[in-house]
Amino acid sequence: MAELTPLVWTILALGALVVGLSKTAVPGGGTLAVALFAAVLPAKESTGTLLLLLIVGDMFALLSYRRHADWRVIVRMAPAVVVGLALGWAFLAVADDGWVRRLIAVLLLLVVGVTLWRRRAQARTGGEAPVGSGAVAAWSYGSLGGFTTMVANAAGPVMSMYFLAAKFPVKAFLGTSAWFFAIVNIAKLPFSIGLGIITPSSLMLDLVLVPAVIVGALMGRRLAARMDQRLFDRVVIVLTVVGALYLLV
Repeated sequence: MAELTPLVWTILALGALVVGLSKTAVPGGGTLAVALFAAVLPAKESTGTLLLLLIVGDMFALLSYRRHADWRVIVRMAPAVVVGLALGWAFLAVADDGWVRRLIAVLLLLVVGVTLWRRRAQARTGGEAPVGSGAVAAWSYGSLGGFTTMVANAAGPVMSMYFLAAKFPVKAFLGTSAWFFAIVNIAKLPFSIGLGIITPSSLMLDLVLVPAVIVGALMGRRLAARMDQRLFDRVVIVLTVVGALYLLV
């Protein structure tokens, strides 16, 4: 921690703030936090450090939306998510920091690309973009979500597409998302500890950054009904792409 420069601390604090905002106001916006953390920390360390901050954010999301989950969807996706988590754990066990860094970048670009595709399709059809339904969609999105969240904490846009396709009302969307990510992120803890990507130094770093997550979560609760969602989404997408390209260099 003593070796971190003021610029690095600023970037990490901004990422932690985004974590809080993404949990209470902008589902899927956490990809920006992934890019920020991976840009200034070793790739595996960034994944472990960010995981604990995400869990703090999950608690605030549950406080706001815990009563609105659709548990049938969560249970339906559970087996596929477990498969995705196992595949992500296997990758992290054999890959070095360079490979993890590149894969995080590719996954970020992938989820941004899919998000943009979905929005174009929605604009053309005047409704939700078709992503499939039933067991096939549950296994496809569940396994991809499990893998991306294990490797890069970047499953937000993937799962948002699936929840949007289910045509949930806003509160059902936020409640289902809150419970889904709270359960999955806590389930990732034994994997991450076993891989050694959560360390005493990352815990100390998280203690310093938790206040920024709390501030972001409280800001999100106050601003959710006021913010220009379209403009914010565009900023998140642009900055995420820039961060992903930086990781590829």
